[in-house]
Amino acid sequence: MQNEIPNSTKKILITIMIIGCFFSTLNQTLLNVALSDLMEIFKVTPDTIQWLATGFMLVNGVLVPLTAFLMKRYTTRQLFIASMLFLLIGSIVSACATTFGVLLAGRMIQAAGAGIILPLMMTVILYLYPQNERGAVMGKIGFAIIFAPAIAPTVAGFMLDFVSWRWLFIMMIPISIIVILLAAKYLFNVGEKKDVKLDMTSMIFSTVGFGLVLFGFSSAGSRGWSDWAVLTCIITGLIVIALFCKMQLLSNEPMLNLRVFKYKMFTMTSLVNILVTILMYADLILLPMYLQTGRGFSAFEAGLLLLPGAVINAFLSPVTGKLYDKHGARPLFIIGMLLIEISMWMVTDLTATTSFVYIMMRTIILRIGLSFITMPLNTAALNALPLELGSHGSAVNNTVRQLAGAVGTAVIVTVYTIQSTAHEDAKALAPIMGANDTYLFMLAVAVVAFVLILFVPAEKKKRQQEA
Repeated sequence: MQNEIPNSTKKILITIMIIGCFFSTLNQTLLNVALSDLMEIFKVTPDTIQWLATGFMLVNGVLVPLTAFLMKRYTTRQLFIASMLFLLIGSIVSACATTFGVLLAGRMIQAAGAGIILPLMMTVILYLYPQNERGAVMGKIGFAIIFAPAIAPTVAGFMLDFVSWRWLFIMMIPISIIVILLAAKYLFNVGEKKDVKLDMTSMIFSTVGFGLVLFGFSSAGSRGWSDWAVLTCIITGLIVIALFCKMQLLSNEPMLNLRVFKYKMFTMTSLVNILVTILMYADLILLPMYLQTGRGFSAFEAGLLLLPGAVINAFLSPVTGKLYDKHGARPLFIIGMLLIEISMWMVTDLTATTSFVYIMMRTIILRIGLSFITMPLNTAALNALPLELGSHGSAVNNTVRQLAGAVGTAVIVTVYTIQSTAHEDAKALAPIMGANDTYLFMLAVAVVAFVLILFVPAEKKKRQQEA
């Protein structure tokens, strides 16, 4: 397969998929800075409005474990076009929403498409490219995975300040149509379609287990960790996931093959990936909190501060991908984590007068660090697996990222709320002091991640990939 397809054809396919992935990923975090405005518009409470973010993550996370089955059952073209159709329909529904329920339904439809596209794209890369070329291609995917969430606050802030919240969805409509037309013309199928049957019991356990855990952690930030519903969801979800895992290990045709964890490189990089994802999502939440609540910045101003780091990130991802192919994972992991640690340390002593430029430079350092570690982590994990486990590895990888995102968001919001309340005597400075304490916690997480990196095994000499 890898040698039969011309490079120019591969580039067209990957480019179309990256465009689709970019806008799906952008859409995931686009509403984060708009929640306050939408709460006023639709006259709903904070507990209700957070469902626009929680619901998206919930549907996305529940679908990801199913992608390994979907990639066997349906063709690349069918799955990709279906994911973009979900994005298109969801955007139309959301743009036309006159009630909160309709807006939420539109977000759920969008999430159904976003849950399919990223693991699909990673699996396609495993089929199309040999190991010694995957780093460069994965670096280009980093453009979508890292750059899109980073510029989302800027895009959303501009729309909210100068146009209307509806344009957050309207702009997705023509883009989705163009990508669907390009996919219909140029996309070809990768891998072999198999007439496999869905294990309904596994699907139910997967949906219930991951759904409850994601809902529990996503709700903890607003409801609190002592809330009975939060605790019940998390504990019940973990029990159901444990039963699901046992079923997959005993099955001859598992829906999600957990035997990928027999490979030490995959297991260790997955652990590091959890901590790095927590840090990435946490910063995207905590920094706007400090800027908007503690300093009085508008959503657009907060977004502008994040923009230079996002742009540098976009240009660096393909470069670090090529460096991975040349030098391997460990040097990049060490450089990336050191930069992330420095960036976290730089914001442990924020004040009411910390300069805009200082925070911007710190954010650039963080984004450079993420460029060196995020996609090399995914590439090293998937390279450790034989080709037949590629789709399962991709599904597991993305399931881990979804869970880490939900956990990271809940933990950071909780720590920030507790610490800000502890400093309430400081009045106006309480949000800033709460942010400092939370960044100290994040620095500790970064140190743990660095220690784990030291135990990541050295990559074996590149083996010839099967056709």
